[in-house]
Amino acid sequence: MQPRWGVSEIAQELGVGASEVRAALSKLADLSMLGPADEADDVVAVHPEVGLAAYIHRREVEIRAQQMELASMRAVTSDLAAVFAAQRTRHGNAGLERLESVSSVRTRLSELSRQATSELLAFMPGGAHSREALEASRPLDEESLAAGVTLRTIYLDSVRNDRATTEYARWLSELGGEIRTAPSLPLRMLIADRSVALLPIDPEDTKAGAVVVHAPGVLSALVSLFDMVWDRASPLGVQQTNAAEDPTPQEVTLLNLLAQGQTDDVASRKLGLSLRTTRRLMASITAKLGARSRFEAAVLATRAGWL
Repeated sequence: MQPRWGVSEIAQELGVGASEVRAALSKLADLSMLGPADEADDVVAVHPEVGLAAYIHRREVEIRAQQMELASMRAVTSDLAAVFAAQRTRHGNAGLERLESVSSVRTRLSELSRQATSELLAFMPGGAHSREALEASRPLDEESLAAGVTLRTIYLDSVRNDRATTEYARWLSELGGEIRTAPSLPLRMLIADRSVALLPIDPEDTKAGAVVVHAPGVLSALVSLFDMVWDRASPLGVQQTNAAEDPTPQEVTLLNLLAQGQTDDVASRKLGLSLRTTRRLMASITAKLGARSRFEAAVLATRAGWL
C-alpha cells in the first residue's frame, strides 16, 4: 500500500468497489485514525495511540453527558411514578394534569401566571419570538410584576440578535423582570411559586400537549435544574465577551452537539438558529481553530480542551 494512493488505487489493490473504500476511509476518519497531510486533499494514517485517544475522549465526554441525563431522568421518573401511583390510588389522576390541545396549554399557562403570588421561572427555547407574541405577553407580565411576582426567564443566546426580543427584555428589566440567555435549553418549562410546573409531553413537539406536575420531589428537581442553568446563563443586555481565540459558549455547545452525533438540523433547532447560521457558525469555529475540515476541527478542539 502506498501513502499517495487514492480511492481508485486502493480499490484496485484490494479488489473491492470504490464505495467500500470510501466507507472504510470515512470510518477511519470517525475513529480519528486519519488526519490531514501537508496537502489539503491528502490524508495520512494517524498513530493509534494518538488517533484513538482523541476518539476515546470524545466518546467519554458523550457517555458522561448521557449518564448525567439518564441519572436525572431516573430521578424524575421515580418521583413521577411514586406520585402517580399514590394519587391514582387516592384521587384517580389528580396528581398529574394532562393537557391534550394547544389551546388548553395556552389557557393553563395563563392561569398559572395569574395565580402565581411570588415567583415565575421559565425556560423559553425555540429562538426568537415574533413581535406579535411578545406584545401579547406584555399585559400578563406587567400584571404579574405589579403584583410583586418575581419573573426570571431564560432564552437561547440566539435571541441576542433579535431586535424585538432585546427591546422586550429592556422593557421587562425596567419593570423589575430578569432575562438571561444560555446556548441551549433542555425543554420548555414554566414553574409557578415552586409548587406547580408545566412541561411538554414531548419536548420535540409542542403540539403533543403538556402535563402539569404538583409532586414536591419533581418540583424540587426542576427548580434545581432551573437554578443551575440560571447561574451559568448571561444577563440579556450585557455584552458577552471572550478572547478572540477562545470559543463562545454557543460554539462549544454546537461542537458538543455535533460530537454527540446530532445532525446540523437538530443542532440548529436546539440552538434556535437557522440551518444557514449554524453552518456559518461551524465555519467560524474551523477558521478560529485553523482547521481545514470538520474532522480536523474536532481533533483540534479536543486538543485545545474545548470538548
